[in-house]
Amino acid sequence: MTTVLVADDDADIRDLVAFKLEQAGLEVLAVGDGQAAVETARAYLPALAVLDVSMPGLSGIDVCRALRAEPSTAGMLIIMLTARVQEQDVEGGFNAGADDYVTKPFSPRELVSRIQALLTRART
Repeated sequence: MTTVLVADDDADIRDLVAFKLEQAGLEVLAVGDGQAAVETARAYLPALAVLDVSMPGLSGIDVCRALRAEPSTAGMLIIMLTARVQEQDVEGGFNAGADDYVTKPFSPRELVSRIQALLTRART
């Protein structure tokens, strides 16, 4: 089963994303802050991470950079999920190494579709 890491400090959003991903047949590891995201990614090596940009401690951008810097997690797919919609924010997410950038409010169905598309492309 494909494993996805979901890191968001908002429990409602974290639970919604986890629920929708589990409905789609994915295994979910859900955490509430950036440091836990880095530690969980190192320990479990999920195929993909969904990272909120604004989290206490390490931001999603910091997490993305940390994951890209380590050989064991450098190839992990990363989607930023954030309310930060300014052009420089989006550019910052991609410059940090994100594969996709989804803004809040978001459609859970669209997020699942984007995740499935990234996972499919990565397998081929």
